[in-house]
Amino acid sequence: MKVVIAGAGSVGSSIARELLSNNHDILLIDQKPEVIGRSGLKGARWLIGDACEITTLRDAKLEEADVVVSATGDDKVNLVVSLLAKSEFGVGRTVGRVNNPKNDWMFDDSWGVDVAVNTPRLMTALVEEAVEIGDLVRLLTLQTGVASLVEFTVPADSALVGRTLGSIDWPQDSTVVAILRDDAPITPSPDDVIEVRDELFFITTIAAEDELRLVLAPRTGAVPDNSLPGGA
Repeated sequence: MKVVIAGAGSVGSSIARELLSNNHDILLIDQKPEVIGRSGLKGARWLIGDACEITTLRDAKLEEADVVVSATGDDKVNLVVSLLAKSEFGVGRTVGRVNNPKNDWMFDDSWGVDVAVNTPRLMTALVEEAVEIGDLVRLLTLQTGVASLVEFTVPADSALVGRTLGSIDWPQDSTVVAILRDDAPITPSPDDVIEVRDELFFITTIAAEDELRLVLAPRTGAVPDNSLPGGA
């Protein structure tokens, strides 16, 4: 996969390092030549220039990229790069880093952003996940603000404990995509039995998050009839 990353700071370099370890073709764009030696990245290609300039993006052959990641520390730059990648070069997938949570609302399809990664919000979510077992935590907003990746850690008093995934009436627009149990990821199946402290990961529309909370929230002795096995 060909990935172009605008911004070779700590975030951009970390993304590049992970992708390189998985044998992806990586090109980093940055205005500062000194970042090449400082990054310590081996196997990456480099382009020194302003990622907001069309000429720089042409030199990067952006039209050949599978994914463009805008990872600079400037939200304005990340928005412009995403918009140009979509509108001028037809890139199929764009990922934009959100530095200031107040700007989160702009990172959508109107600016060419497919996935917005709000680093402060993600860090907050991970903190909340560690201390708020039993709460639904939004980790990422996906697909131009329509869907999200959310996580739920099953508490000991949850009515879900001991039940199979297939027996639960999940909201129509919510899907269990992974289970993390004892630090090991599990590909979910309808026959998997939910255990205490399982971390359930869902892809859900944002509109369906409240309905998902209602399914997850009931405690033992308070399970809605329509969520029982064989219920309507």
